Amino acid sequence: MNVQVLQHVPFEGIGNIAAWLNAHRANVQRTCFFADAHLPSASGLDLVIAIGGPMSVLDEAKFPWLRAEKAFLRQAIEQGVRVLGICLGAQLIADVLGARVYRNPVKEIGWFAVDAVHGAEEVFRFPPRFTAFHWHGETFDLPRGAVRLARTSGCENQSFEVDRQILGLQFHLEVTADGIQEMVRHGARELAQPGSFIQTPRAICAPPPGTYADVKRLMHPILDYLLTDENEVREGRSPRDGATPDAAKSRP
Repeated sequence: MNVQVLQHVPFEGIGNIAAWLNAHRANVQRTCFFADAHLPSASGLDLVIAIGGPMSVLDEAKFPWLRAEKAFLRQAIEQGVRVLGICLGAQLIADVLGARVYRNPVKEIGWFAVDAVHGAEEVFRFPPRFTAFHWHGETFDLPRGAVRLARTSGCENQSFEVDRQILGLQFHLEVTADGIQEMVRHGARELAQPGSFIQTPRAICAPPPGTYADVKRLMHPILDYLLTDENEVREGRSPRDGATPDAAKSRP
């Protein structure tokens, strides 16, 4: 399995996704835009993971590499590569697919409940309600052909899927305790701003026991889902490489 990670700042990494990639013996390459904006060809990739960052998808003048990243994501999507976007990554996907990205009415920073949106479509299904970590001030309209998967009281479009190939998450399920501390350290100024959906650093860094295990249990099935074709699900085979077959027997 060939995976390309698009990382925008040094203090936001893939977190608990690393364990899934290791378990599936993935060949992982990274483009770290804060150090080197080199991007490979999308040919031969099985999965692209675009993670978070404090910049806006509209900041191309300040961060010229955003143009190259969007072109790469467009190429990957056109070639049928599976794409996962988290926070900024989801906004980038929405932008590439022609949807509007704009300021959300409120900033969401902290641990907040997310409600699944279940329709008749054959798409990934979250639990009816779960807790996830949020750090964003912008949101997106749903791209054409996308199905909304989740919402919160502070942000209507929290997750979307397109054709079992693309999945966007406005919230974070990949986070670890160390990663949260780094985000809080670098985002201290933003946390000092008033807001009805902005938690204190103490609340952010000390969620209830078991929270990190809970988000990991939500994150990994998303990867199983994206990297398992429908016929593989029916046959009980796992994503792309045959490892850990139990994880791929059913979608959540």
